[in-house]
Amino acid sequence: MLSEVEKKWRAERLAEILRWQETSQYQNFINDRQIWQVLKDNTKPTKRETLEVIEKARENSSSGSLLSPKDVAILANNDDEELWDAIFETAYWIKRHVYGNRIVIFAPLYVSSPCVNKCAYCGFRHSNDKVLKKTLSMEELEAEVRVLINQGHKRLIIVFGEHPVSDVEFISRTIEKIYDTHDKYGEIRRVNINASPLFVEEYERIKRAGIGTYQVFQETYHYDTYCKLHPQNTLKGQYAWRLFALHRALEADIDDVAIGVLFGLYHWRFELLGLLHHAMSLEEEFGIGPHTISYPRMYPAVNTPLTTASPYIVSDADFAKIVAIIRLMCPYTGSILTARERPDVRREVIRKGGVSQIDAGSRIAVGGYVEMAREHIPDKEQFQISDTRSLDDFIFELCKDGYLPSFCTAGYREGRTGANFMPLAKHASVKNFCIANGILTFKEYLQDYASPRTKEIGERLTIPQYLSWLDENVPQLAPQVRANLEMVEQDQRDLHF
Repeated sequence: MLSEVEKKWRAERLAEILRWQETSQYQNFINDRQIWQVLKDNTKPTKRETLEVIEKARENSSSGSLLSPKDVAILANNDDEELWDAIFETAYWIKRHVYGNRIVIFAPLYVSSPCVNKCAYCGFRHSNDKVLKKTLSMEELEAEVRVLINQGHKRLIIVFGEHPVSDVEFISRTIEKIYDTHDKYGEIRRVNINASPLFVEEYERIKRAGIGTYQVFQETYHYDTYCKLHPQNTLKGQYAWRLFALHRALEADIDDVAIGVLFGLYHWRFELLGLLHHAMSLEEEFGIGPHTISYPRMYPAVNTPLTTASPYIVSDADFAKIVAIIRLMCPYTGSILTARERPDVRREVIRKGGVSQIDAGSRIAVGGYVEMAREHIPDKEQFQISDTRSLDDFIFELCKDGYLPSFCTAGYREGRTGANFMPLAKHASVKNFCIANGILTFKEYLQDYASPRTKEIGERLTIPQYLSWLDENVPQLAPQVRANLEMVEQDQRDLHF
């Protein structure tokens, strides 16, 4: 249970949040009745209607336009299996058209699990005494980061509970510590954050520390369900505060923001339209849509019955549909598939859904990387992941399947973020940078960390395949990429465009 110090901190912050909600000028962009109405009005779409939406999505991949709520409802309600094959093929085509056939690799790093909230589906809720709560010290954090660096990682998403020990100053120190940690050739080059909503001035502090993307999931856009799962006397119980978390981040000039829901809390078709309306609101207010969209499914957690008893659990078949529709409805966004999913599901959905980013070699216990041999430490985890393969095993599979594994973070260092990133992604030219930089970062991995079998397939097949792609599609870059590859072999690192 909460201590008096924790209760006092929560009460003071809740009062500030309530004052913000009373004075906020933002207009709620989620209308439950309207969302259900558009789904009802398009319950039985015709083949012609569905094909028209598929073609519209292809056209949008070169303009950056979003599908409409009606379009998404038509796709979500399609029951023609042949048309689903067309949707999956289109999702894969759009992803390659916008980003190329590369897959960006990252790792999650859980820094702090104490939390003052009591979310019904979360293993870290403060009332769950079956899970040990822990916050990494700076020394423990450095040890975790060194393990990740020596796997070959360059990009992290760091995760915090909402608690006084993990306030904005602690988050900022964490970012700075990660960037300051080096090991031979290795370093983390981009730190993204998954944490609680902040005030504008707090986002500004995080930005000064060098944040990459700030990620806040709404969990569910359905208001009544949200209130049921998040008690009103908690910080997370404030629906509007969370709904506009990323609006405040963009007010504070955070370059990239990320949205998502936890599928399994409510009807998946409703949540898809919630994600669309969120993207539309960000576009309308700031001209900048979500940098990424995540779509985790609810998975079991210790002493958390809802995770297996929810009536809205999403099947594997529907999950693939969700991911594909997200790619069609928002073609420019990064699409994140996590290690919650089984290896066979991930392999299938990467292609069917047009996935562009994925974690690998993941451990989600706080302090779990220094105990890498233990795939699961249930009493230290928020939930259970299903894909515990090593990073190298996962990369080997990507190479066998013809993808380019990428550790690229060049866009962040070259200023291709926020308003500067969106035109490149919306007009499908960002892939030219993605492939060139992906080749170079993959070469670094092969030089420094790969197993013999991964190095062999990477050098023999993957890099030549994508150099040929550059020769054909971006011939002006190809000679410099080849020259940079030679410099990587001579132990130069972080060469990028």
